[in-house]
Parts: sequence; C-alpha cells; structure tokens
Amino acid sequence: MSTVHGTTVDMATRDGTADAYPAHPDRRGPFPAVLLYMDAFGLRPHPKLMADRPASAGYAVLVPNVFHRQGRAPVIDLPDFVDPAGRPELFQRLGPLIPSLTPELTTTDADAYLRRLTECPMAGRGPVGVTGYCTGAGLALRTAGTHPDRVAAAAGFHGANLASTAPDSPHLLADRIKAELYAGAHHGFTQADTAAYDPEAAERHWAALPDLFSRTL
Repeated sequence: MSTVHGTTVDMATRDGTADAYPAHPDRRGPFPAVLLYMDAFGLRPHPKLMADRPASAGYAVLVPNVFHRQGRAPVIDLPDFVDPAGRPELFQRLGPLIPSLTPELTTTDADAYLRRLTECPMAGRGPVGVTGYCTGAGLALRTAGTHPDRVAAAAGFHGANLASTAPDSPHLLADRIKAELYAGAHHGFTQADTAAYDPEAAERHWAALPDLFSRTL
C-alpha cells in the first residue's frame, strides 16, 4: 500500500463547474483510473476515505460531487454520523436532489468525469473502472451502459432505484454494457459514518472490488 495524495479540484461540465476529490498514490504514475460515485448523502469526509483505499492500492480515483448544480459539497449540512433517527429529516432535504440526476444529466456529467480522468496525468489511458453506492450504483450502471468502450469494469453496492417501469430505467442499459459487473449484499453496509455500516460485509466488498479491477483494468 502506498501513501495517498488527495485534493479538491474543480472541473468543467456542460452546466458549469463540478467539484470533486481525486486521489492517487503519492508516487510516479500513471495508474489505472477509477470513477467512484457516492451514496445519496454525497461527497463528504467518508467518501474521501473510501477513495483513498483503492488509491493506496495503485489506482487514480475520482469522486465527483454529483449534486454540483445545487452547490459545492456538502450540499446539505450533514452530521458526522447518520443515525436512524436523523435519516428522515436528511432525506426530506435530499429528496429534491436525487430526482435531479436525470438520465440525460447523468450521461453528460459522466462525459465530463471521464474526460477529467483522460486529461489527468496521474490516470492511465486504458479502460476505466466504475463503482457506485446506493444512488451511485445506478449512476455507475448508466455510465457503463452509455460509455461501453471506455468502461471495462462496473460495480454497484447496496444499489437503489436500479429498475423501474420508466422507459429510461437504468436496468434497460444492461444489454449495452461491455464492462464486467460484480453481483453484490443490507442497504448502506459500506458507509462507516452511518448506522447501516456492517464491518464484515464492508471488508468483503473491499476484497471483491480490487479483484474485479485487477482483472479488468
């Protein structure tokens, strides 16, 4: 494992500027690239720690603020630890944000995120891996389905809203995906800053994800 260099950057999207957290080993690159989509609580300290883990193993990781149209991260005030009693109030405030991630905006944002990885000197020019959590699992699925020649590995953990009766449901992109997908385990189990965290299941996820990326990137 390597020491990690992480920072905050701004990147151009079709609709303005998005802030993001890139992390990579603190040594000479380039490294295989990974796009990491966070859960509905968005970009905050815990996702940065999650990004640092694959970065320490030799990947250039980018965690975008997918709610950038509503402001810089965190777009709502979040407690250090999300307990069950506080979730309803938080989701009242998050409720309008999640539907704003329409298929069209998700696709154009993914263009910008993948372009940032292409332009980053620490990220290799080979195929990209994508992983997502909760709401981010659907974003990962859509990114893999709309960029099949760029994304070689896609993983989703405790995914939300992956299939619906809508004509643009994420699952309808499954037949276009060329990436290897990883099947997955109690909602929110990877998120150590919430009461849903399950250390044993999270460690299984940390074993499965590097295995997937090492075989495909």
